[in-house]
Amino acid sequence: MSVSEEVIKNSKPYKKQSQTKEIWRRLKKNRFAMLGLIILIMFVLLSIFADFIADYKEVVIKQDIKNRLQPPSSEHWFGTDEFGRDIFARIIHGTRISLYAGVITVGIGLIIGTALGAVAGYYGGIIDNVIMRFLDILLAIPNILFAMAVIAALGNSNLNLIIAIGLANVPKFARIMRSSVITLKDQEFIEASKAVGASNYQIIIRHIIPNCLAPIIVQTTLRVAFAVLSISGLSFLGLGIQEPVPEWGSMLSGGRRYIRDAGHLAIFPGFAIMLLILSLNLLGDGLRDALDPRLR
Repeated sequence: MSVSEEVIKNSKPYKKQSQTKEIWRRLKKNRFAMLGLIILIMFVLLSIFADFIADYKEVVIKQDIKNRLQPPSSEHWFGTDEFGRDIFARIIHGTRISLYAGVITVGIGLIIGTALGAVAGYYGGIIDNVIMRFLDILLAIPNILFAMAVIAALGNSNLNLIIAIGLANVPKFARIMRSSVITLKDQEFIEASKAVGASNYQIIIRHIIPNCLAPIIVQTTLRVAFAVLSISGLSFLGLGIQEPVPEWGSMLSGGRRYIRDAGHLAIFPGFAIMLLILSLNLLGDGLRDALDPRLR
């Protein structure tokens, strides 16, 4: 037996790693991204099991004036607010509200923005100009100001808040999708799909959008952080989710009046907002590096 035959015989068969495993392998190398993922998983678990940790009606929204403004203790880990409600329980239930509203608003922007960006980038011409000029108008308005205008026009409710933040996310996703489509639509595999008779709809859905998912995934993570911050900011201003619903921004707004005498009313909700947004940004940066083909 020759040397080459022996090497081939003793060598182990090479198994090509899937793309998902490769992305996960490179994501694990980023310590900050994994830290963000761990923190995000912790928040998700808290939101899922919030009802088991603290009863909503008896602990979260029920007032107990005798125990108002209590400092952190073994009974109330984060203290109590001006109405005697447990701040720790309210923050846990506020996690569910922030994540739910953030995901829904980003989902609205993702669906509408991806569709508009794919159509504009693929067809070009007049369709592209009309869609993108309309989105440029939306981009010219600051996001918070745009959301405030929508809420003022439609009324102050949770549904209108979600619609306002969702529409503010549309231009970001549309521009990213459009730029990705423009770089892909002249590729050989797109021309091959046209040659075999695939319709424009099939080409966009089956070939273009799946190849544009990398930047969209990164943008989705970062926009959830923006949505959480926007919802908290609007609630802080009195235009978002109202009391007695335990939303972090409204809790922070209520605690600012007692910042000198009972600072824990503002410190803990503010820290929760900061920690969640930090985890999403760290994870988004890690996903950007892991999905970047130039780093492979």
